[in-house]
Amino acid sequence: MPIRYPAPLVPGDTIAVTSPSSGVTNGERARLELAIAGLRDRGFNIVVGSCMDGTRHVSAPARERARELQMFLTDPGIRAVVPPWGGVTAIDLLPLLDWEVIGEAEPTWFVGFSDISTLLTPLTLLTGVATVHGNNLMDTPYRAPDGLFGWEDITALSEGASFTQTPPGRFRAIGWDNYLTHPDIDEMTLDTPGTWSRFDEGPEDVDVTGRLIGGCIDTLCNVAGTPYGDVPTFVDQHAPEGLIVYVEASSKDALTTCRALHGMRLAGFFDRASAVLIGRTRAPDTEYMTQREAVLDALGGLGVPLIGDVECGHVQPFMPIVNGALGRVRMTRSIRSLTQTLA
Repeated sequence: MPIRYPAPLVPGDTIAVTSPSSGVTNGERARLELAIAGLRDRGFNIVVGSCMDGTRHVSAPARERARELQMFLTDPGIRAVVPPWGGVTAIDLLPLLDWEVIGEAEPTWFVGFSDISTLLTPLTLLTGVATVHGNNLMDTPYRAPDGLFGWEDITALSEGASFTQTPPGRFRAIGWDNYLTHPDIDEMTLDTPGTWSRFDEGPEDVDVTGRLIGGCIDTLCNVAGTPYGDVPTFVDQHAPEGLIVYVEASSKDALTTCRALHGMRLAGFFDRASAVLIGRTRAPDTEYMTQREAVLDALGGLGVPLIGDVECGHVQPFMPIVNGALGRVRMTRSIRSLTQTLA
């Protein structure tokens, strides 16, 4: 069965904002309003849901969050759903969403990363609808650096379109921007040189293709092997070309990352992978293991290229990846690129 892509997002369309995981505090509202205003300036209509409260670890009780998310994903008048950011326990929505109803609806763009991976990846795996692992709404005011796109650019593309992203050669070494004191910041702090690297010792040149699937290790490790993280069935139904899997660690230490990746491997998450992309991380090493060693310990036996320090994680800049798109990864002495085709 083919992957299904939502219609291109164009000015005049409606974008819904809801927090399926953590909400937005009063102090962070200025950043939220700035991000919304930027989308309105581009011609979009914005609907803000009721599940937005930031006083607790989740924005509302699970059933309310699930009901609002499903309503937005199945409303034909809404063309994209973009949460402000991730959080900690979006996993509690998985058994409350009616995936059959969502899959039968006209596809809607669903965008985000971090804990939003807990919902994005199952949506693609269960329904074959493409989703965007990319900068959240609170990140949207940042200007994408040369070589990368924002989710607004990608969701405007028509089915069949291709786009290529290349690493800008710099990343943010430490820290996060404080939206309380600088709600209007729009420049990423790319202060350190760095680009993709090979974690394995395979042949130097890489040129592989496959359907893209992946997300945040910290959250997806709890989903892999369940009905919501069934990668082998997705391969059989939607990805005869095989996979390019991407993963990125948010905050867990290297030993925890190692255990999580081993579990994901045992659950079949990397079955039929032609390469694995590993996002750059600031998650801590331990006395016994670095994050790089954690990846090699768990995935080194796959016998496929392991390409590390990719921009697809919690470290600026943020490179969007479309779950379900046909990907081509090239890495040579002079080329580092990810081409994605909405086909």
